[in-house]
Amino acid sequence: MRWTTGWGGSAGQDRRPAGGRGVPGLEATWTCGWPPGRVRAATDAQATLAVIGECGADEAQLQGALPAVVAKNWRALTRWPGSYLVIARRGQMLAVVGDLAGQHPVYYRSDTAGTWWATAATALAALDGAPVDVTALAAHLAFGQPDVLATRSLFRGVARVPGGHVLLIGPDGAAVERYEPASYAPVGLREQAPVVRAALTEAVAARIDDRPVSADLAGLDSTTLACLAAQRGPVTAVTFADERLRDDDLTYAVRTAATVPGLTHYAVPGGPDTVYYAGLDALERLPVTDAPNAYAVTASIKRTVLDTVAAHTPARGVHFTGSAGDAVLSAPSSYVADLLRERRHRRAWQHALAHARLRHTSSFDVLARARPASRVDLAGAWWQTAAELRRPARDWIPQAQRPLAWTPLLASADWMTREVRAQLADAVDEAAGSLTDAPTRLADWSVRQDLAVVGAGTAGWRSLTLADRGIELAAPYLDNEVIRACLAVPADERGAPGQYKPLLEAAFAGSGVLPDYVLARTTKGGFNAVAYAGLRDHAPVLRDLLGPSSRLGALGLVTEAPVTEALARAAAGQPTAQGALHLVVAAEVWLRQLAAGPERWWEEVSGRVAAA
Repeated sequence: MRWTTGWGGSAGQDRRPAGGRGVPGLEATWTCGWPPGRVRAATDAQATLAVIGECGADEAQLQGALPAVVAKNWRALTRWPGSYLVIARRGQMLAVVGDLAGQHPVYYRSDTAGTWWATAATALAALDGAPVDVTALAAHLAFGQPDVLATRSLFRGVARVPGGHVLLIGPDGAAVERYEPASYAPVGLREQAPVVRAALTEAVAARIDDRPVSADLAGLDSTTLACLAAQRGPVTAVTFADERLRDDDLTYAVRTAATVPGLTHYAVPGGPDTVYYAGLDALERLPVTDAPNAYAVTASIKRTVLDTVAAHTPARGVHFTGSAGDAVLSAPSSYVADLLRERRHRRAWQHALAHARLRHTSSFDVLARARPASRVDLAGAWWQTAAELRRPARDWIPQAQRPLAWTPLLASADWMTREVRAQLADAVDEAAGSLTDAPTRLADWSVRQDLAVVGAGTAGWRSLTLADRGIELAAPYLDNEVIRACLAVPADERGAPGQYKPLLEAAFAGSGVLPDYVLARTTKGGFNAVAYAGLRDHAPVLRDLLGPSSRLGALGLVTEAPVTEALARAAAGQPTAQGALHLVVAAEVWLRQLAAGPERWWEEVSGRVAAA
């Protein structure tokens, strides 16, 4: 696993990361697993700046950014294309800045001697064998929103730096400060479209060098990236084409590859093993990740796609994915609650009518779902959530049938013991009481949480592509500048129901990058068929994972009866809590990997291997 760590304190450290390589210009700072070409630094008499990852800044730009370090303008250091970690030092002050989407998360733990920080919470926990924080893991399963318990990692005693914040380590200890606004000044869609196109173009270009390039060619988001990459050289394009999917991704992909120069297309056929939950009877084949990895559930599908990429590229390369395109280019209908809160009743009514037509329901139902969330702010919503956790567990119904909420309870919250639910309720109450700088719009809050979830998942997927094939995964929609460009457009414009992804259409119409028929597409593929096939075909393995021997069960995070019922519904072809099952299976796999044996994270400075 790739990770970065460092020490700041008055006393010297007694250990260093096993296999760590020092970062140029920075004392007591190391990278593990990163290629030397992805670790770059600039320094002068006043400051040092290092970037780790895929950063589009050249050497002159890094050198030219040193005055920003002196001025403590942390945001300016996050505006290059790419996905990367920033480490900056001036005098005795060290700043560590992760990305907005959590692909480069930052954690820390302090004592009287100083502060260790790292991009891997597991490594910091291994310093003294800190256990899993059961309440934080409960929040992960119950909400799927990382910033509810914003400063708690999944390990007790290891603190998390929330997205959009910087970790500052100095003589007085460690502090966390916000550098990114909770929401952006609104810019109209048509005005912002050229900015979005420029940000995406630069994000793709920043990853293209002398490595072979491949890309998913499926939905509108991935197709855009594939076509942008093809403007700069040959691209091996792949489409997962399992016949059970019954979508039109393959039809569009074949037509696009025949139209756009530079794209060489391969269909990836499905098979008995290209379903969700395949391979979970052999957890040793999955890479160890720092947090529950959503892609552990779909690893067999991802591996099949990677096999096709590897078979048609001459060396290890970079593979583009459209992950997070939905989050930044569109918006869920929850923004209707914001329109109601802001008393924009005419627009709320118009959008409710349009959403109702798409869902074959009534506009009154759309407004009724949105109204409760429009009458409460984020802190008030958390107090409501805490109160709900203290009540008896609910019977399952699809999430779309429940009222909209700032932090909706997932079905997995109803699978926990009463004791764990009560502990989680207390933590949510505490978080609500200490909340500061909260966004005032539900859409702004929701999209940031969605991006953090997708970012963490993509980091897990990247671990899989590197471990299996040495392929670098590129997700440009998660880049800082792409996020900023897209989210400056208000949610009611990004998610307007009259057109599918109007921001992307406005950004690329007439540009010659994508064929017009791609931009006019209104359909989207889905994986429900292979998800349900996996739930049915691998039910025995899932019952074993989540049964009496379950690590989650031992912690009170799942109880057997509701999980068994959910699996039985899936086996019978009935609707079930599919998202909740996905979450708990990924968490169970992660806990079993942690228990399987200690990773060698650290070694003593004297050369003796540390106990951790």
